Amino acid sequence: MPLIETKNLTYTYPGATKPSIIDVSIKIEKGEFALITGPSGCGKTTLCRCFNGLIPHFYQGELKGEITVAGLKIQEHPTYELAAHVGLVFQNPENQLFALSVEKDVAFGLENLGVPREEIRKKVDWALKLTGIYELRERTPTELSGGQQQRVAIASVLAMQPEVIVLDEPTSFLDPLGAKKIFEVIYDLNRKLGITIVLVEHRLDLTAKYANHIIIMDNGKVILDGEPHEILNSDEARLVGVGIPKATRLYQILQNDGIKFGGKVPLSSEEMAEKVKEALKR
Repeated sequence: MPLIETKNLTYTYPGATKPSIIDVSIKIEKGEFALITGPSGCGKTTLCRCFNGLIPHFYQGELKGEITVAGLKIQEHPTYELAAHVGLVFQNPENQLFALSVEKDVAFGLENLGVPREEIRKKVDWALKLTGIYELRERTPTELSGGQQQRVAIASVLAMQPEVIVLDEPTSFLDPLGAKKIFEVIYDLNRKLGITIVLVEHRLDLTAKYANHIIIMDNGKVILDGEPHEILNSDEARLVGVGIPKATRLYQILQNDGIKFGGKVPLSSEEMAEKVKEALKR
């Protein structure tokens, strides 16, 4: 059974004249690194709010269809129960950091779940070390850089050890180098710990190479859903205005000029460099 599954999911915010997401039917398997992308306003954030129960338990509105996460029907379980299975990292980390120290922020979710004190200590230290911010544990979050705050937000979710971590454009305030470091941390969580990652992101040059599943949305609907190398090489992805990785575009241009490459379409500069080396050897 998929870890996340939606069937004909449609949601309209209170007072809105039209739905934000329309007939969304997707499946995300356990251990996947799923990338959700599409033009601004296409419904990505709304879909993420459904995954952990913010919709419909916090944002009222009208929700139609079915959504199941970790075997739980979202409509039938409160947000605090769903939080044990799904962690959400917001676009702006300042929206989820409020304590007087980093370690207190990271411990907050565990305290609310009633986890014993000694276990909280172990899980907080583990999450801080894994995200590379253990030395910042006594600092006030407001004193930290944007990248450090993002790591604290990720650590606060990671400490609860959810099955799924959902990240809604977690590096929108960072430069490419800072974003790259965050994405590498996220990828390690997926690869080494088997945590299912759902990442909403525009910067496909930085993220496409990590994903093994991509979902492209437009006007509230899922228009493409599948394996990244195939989807991002399609005309449909280019026409919808998704920022196709530059390596993929170069590959397409060279292919059209008669230079033939073998294997999968490259999604990163490193993959493209290997393609060129192989072509030169031939």
